[in-house]
Amino acid sequence: MVQSRAYGTWDSPISAADTVGGIVDFGQIAADGDNLYWLEGRPSEGGRQVLVRRDDSGQIGDVTPPPIYVRTQVHEYGGGAFIVDHGRVAYSELTDQRLYLLGHGPITPEPSMPGALRYADGRFLPDGSIVCVRESHGDGEAVNEIVRIDPDTREVEVLVTGRDFYASPRPSSDDTKLLWLEWDHPNMPWDGTLLKTGTITENGLVDIEEVAGGPDEAIFQPEWSPGGGIVFATDRSGWWNLHRFDGEHSTAIVEMEADFGVPLWIFGPTTFGFLSEGRILTAFWEGGVNHLGVVDRDGRLRRLPNHLTGLAFLVTDGESRAWFVGHGPATPSAVYELDVDTGALSVVRANPMPAEPDYIPSPRIITFPTADGEVAHGVYYPPTNPDFDGPDEERPPLIVKVHGGPTSHVFPSLKPSFLYWTTRGFGLVDVNYRGSTGYGRKFRNLLRDSWGIADVEDCLAAARYLAAEGEVDGHRLIITGGSAGGYTTLAALAFGDAFSAGGSYFGVADIGLLADHTHKFESRYLDGMVGTDPEEMRRRSPLYSVDQITVPVILFQGLDDKVVPPEQAELISAALAENGVPHAHITYEGEDHGFRKAENIIHSLESELAFYGRVFGFDPADDLPEVPLVVQPGTP
Repeated sequence: MVQSRAYGTWDSPISAADTVGGIVDFGQIAADGDNLYWLEGRPSEGGRQVLVRRDDSGQIGDVTPPPIYVRTQVHEYGGGAFIVDHGRVAYSELTDQRLYLLGHGPITPEPSMPGALRYADGRFLPDGSIVCVRESHGDGEAVNEIVRIDPDTREVEVLVTGRDFYASPRPSSDDTKLLWLEWDHPNMPWDGTLLKTGTITENGLVDIEEVAGGPDEAIFQPEWSPGGGIVFATDRSGWWNLHRFDGEHSTAIVEMEADFGVPLWIFGPTTFGFLSEGRILTAFWEGGVNHLGVVDRDGRLRRLPNHLTGLAFLVTDGESRAWFVGHGPATPSAVYELDVDTGALSVVRANPMPAEPDYIPSPRIITFPTADGEVAHGVYYPPTNPDFDGPDEERPPLIVKVHGGPTSHVFPSLKPSFLYWTTRGFGLVDVNYRGSTGYGRKFRNLLRDSWGIADVEDCLAAARYLAAEGEVDGHRLIITGGSAGGYTTLAALAFGDAFSAGGSYFGVADIGLLADHTHKFESRYLDGMVGTDPEEMRRRSPLYSVDQITVPVILFQGLDDKVVPPEQAELISAALAENGVPHAHITYEGEDHGFRKAENIIHSLESELAFYGRVFGFDPADDLPEVPLVVQPGTP
């Protein structure tokens, strides 16, 4: 029998431990003959990233036992942490950032200090050497280069240098040529990049040529085509569409209002791969979800039906098989195998179903009006629990979830952390504010010079839209997010008046401080998002308008964070305390930018629920940790 009980107090089958227990974060995929490799980030093992293999007999097992932690910190965010070829496996080890050859130990020089030399996004050459991106840390700004490594001698030869950033070094099939991406400050890789090629010789690269790109054209995933030439995605039309370079000219393969690329926050994301008969299997973002299709040699796109809304790390065998990480609104994330010719889709490895189907909400994409006559988008997850309903006169509280980046996007997906809230009686909206990807370059650029303005307006508009529609309680609106989403959370509390509480995970409080102290990759990101005027940075920094924050806030921070240092949370906490605003400030040893340890993910989720129950005056049905609410310095 369905019980009527206040929203937020429902008994839920999803505990905080269930959001990480047995759950892994599937990452980079690589195929090597009949062997398939992928990364798994495991909160239950302290966030350790493990290289896993399915061998030619179908057996699945770990390739890298503890304590090996496969992760590179190039650009801090990493990606492209392992490479495989004809049974050889090389990987970056987190603890010292050196490259290791499986079964043979380190193959790069020992740096003067741990982590000073970092490697990512590599490929093997026929002679066993490796070409990859290297990032060198020392005095001053880090130096990024493309290098060639001899695993036997540990000698490292610099092939390409002189630009601020490099990515995607890819040797041709005959290993005579190399292609790569490069760009300079203040551009990010989704703003403007150059695609170049050069001829590989014993004495380095010669005959370097520029293929495509520029300061206002972003190139994504350049690959040598089996049929000759280079295939890549470029947003020169306003959308990341596939193009081919034949040695003289670049022409569009597919032209449509859809994005075939994603922002290059990490190394190695892939959205397309080659098949037989000149075909290309590709994933593309259209209408807020990921689609899958096959492009024939004449450029005709045939859409493939599937139940997934998000696809990542797509690789192919060059014939008819493909593998990728897939997500759906009612299916957990998994590594999938697809036979394009037969249409057979199978699961290689999947996360467990987090709940019975009746507890899983049916998310819907919403588009709503916002400032300046524009629209923004979001995914709304209604409260869903077959055992409970709210009182007739009551509407549920709403959590507005703000993605990080801010150049990123969200889509309908079965996330156990979302079920934690919806099964307890919360509504949740995941917002694709202006500046999000997947809606073309024009929409992405709407956040230029407007960070802290457009994103805040859109989050306020999403909350008000759902309240006006009668979906949620307009007096119990919560905003929460991590990193850039944490900044938008704090900015919305300081510069808006819709929200009654907020939760910031490693969020930015002082833009100027971020610009002064963050890592190289993002050190000029703010030039395009805010500008370089210190006074404007100050005006948009929640820290300097903290007197306008009058509602309770909970702050979560990893003490090893190099992207948004702990000082940011300390400053906002002290300012809130000075102004007598109820808040909590919770820190975690050993966590950097984004929590990876199961115990900390569990504690932060439970603490957030306890915090909202306390400030809104309801009693969650869970046994939750005590959250010390500070009103004045040193006063719980």
